Amino acid sequence: PGPNPRARGAAGTGQGSPACTRVGRPAGKGGPAAAPDSAAPGAGVNLQSRTATRMNAPTALSHLGPEINQRDVPVALIDALKTRFGERCSTALVVREQHGRDESAYTTVPPPAAVVFAQSTEDVAFAVALANQHSVPVIAFGVGSSLEGHLLAVQGGISIDVSRMKKILMVNAEDLTVTVQAGVTRKQLNEEIKSTGLFFPIDPGADASIGGMSATRASGTNAVRYGTMRENVLALEVVTASGEVIRTGTRAKKSAAGYDLTRLMVGSEGTLGVITEITLKLYPLPEAISAAICSFPSIEAAVRTTIQIIQMGIPIARVELIDINAVRLVNSYAKLTLREEPLLLMEFHGSPASVKEQAESVQEIASEFGGNAFEWATTPEERTRLWTARHNAYFAAIQSKPGCRAMSTDTCVPISRLADCLLDSVAEADASGIPYFLVGHVGDGNFHFGYLLDPNKPEEHEIAEQLNQSLVARALRLEGTCTGEHGVGLHKMGFLLTETGTGAVDMMRTIKRALDPKNIMNPGKIFTFS
Repeated sequence: PGPNPRARGAAGTGQGSPACTRVGRPAGKGGPAAAPDSAAPGAGVNLQSRTATRMNAPTALSHLGPEINQRDVPVALIDALKTRFGERCSTALVVREQHGRDESAYTTVPPPAAVVFAQSTEDVAFAVALANQHSVPVIAFGVGSSLEGHLLAVQGGISIDVSRMKKILMVNAEDLTVTVQAGVTRKQLNEEIKSTGLFFPIDPGADASIGGMSATRASGTNAVRYGTMRENVLALEVVTASGEVIRTGTRAKKSAAGYDLTRLMVGSEGTLGVITEITLKLYPLPEAISAAICSFPSIEAAVRTTIQIIQMGIPIARVELIDINAVRLVNSYAKLTLREEPLLLMEFHGSPASVKEQAESVQEIASEFGGNAFEWATTPEERTRLWTARHNAYFAAIQSKPGCRAMSTDTCVPISRLADCLLDSVAEADASGIPYFLVGHVGDGNFHFGYLLDPNKPEEHEIAEQLNQSLVARALRLEGTCTGEHGVGLHKMGFLLTETGTGAVDMMRTIKRALDPKNIMNPGKIFTFS
């Protein structure tokens, strides 16, 4: 952006005909220029011959740089925001840059024109209504931990930071529910309700905001037992594209009253409205908790152990796969001494007797597949150390290669097809020469490759994109999904079309046009507006 953050669009361009650029490697340096949106589905995609699914993913080059359609941000809008919010409206470059990036591999998208720090639903409604009046994009910001480019201002606009909306509004322990503002993080929530004997189990790893977790339909390590945000959000307060405040759902455990707008908003990635309050299910803290790690001679042995655990109906609370690359990274980063073999990190919840029974059953299954070195962590401190190490696998990997960016995959398949999908994908990753690590919430068929890429080597990005396209095609062929928990964002727009079909995406687009006719709510994400 130029020195004037209020006029970031190209000179002479208006909202109706925005400046359009593709940030990425130019033509003539290893490949063609990125294709426009109107390119034929699958153009430029080179999948291996055994991949039967025809992919609609954009070319690798378009992944390296998303399409940028900057809209003008009028001076009048910035002035009105500063009049209303004072110092809570910032146009400082460092603040805008902080809000213009996430944990995705995209690094070249310009930041938003301004950042508004909201402290209430009324603040959000005012800012959104003003943006709607000027047809300026709005991007909600929680803590910035998303992985698919959700926060990037590809069409310019303003960022509304809800991280100061951190109130626990109502705890109804007798009904096992809680209502919070969108900026409350999962760790804050569990810390503040621990005296009630209840907890909120959804754990995506990062200390994400509840608003962001709802917007991306997050899940994580506990999903195998407790489900995802889809199952655990009861009601919402949402600011719509016009600035109107609506409420969806109630605290009742079920309802058949009209369209399920709560489920529509959960997973909408900020494209239909800004979530400001969330009512959640809570669960009693287990009487007994025990965690264990078990090493295996191969990834296949660990995966087949997991499949049998799930198919036998053992109510395991967490079962995480960590490959040998991730084990080495975690050992170095967290100063652990885990055996450098593929391992499963597991957790059991229940009464002391049921935890003991679950653990014995799992040990028996693991031994059939060569599992060894079963190590137990029974104290809270030991468990926390193990799970912190697991959650820090991403940061351990980034630190191992200074300056790199990680591109994370997010496929999920039916549990019976996990080995079929995962083992071929591991073989492809090994053959590629790209440094990577593998972790997975394998109890529900979800796993993540993290490819460690040098931002200055576009050829590494191209290889990683080819690996990802092959992986997604394989997952879809096995009746899985391109994204189990990260969401679509920018990175998986083409894959969504392949997975759901044109008719389903057209229906989503129709809903978007009806609720957000000016396309101001996080535009350019999930699918194209036109």
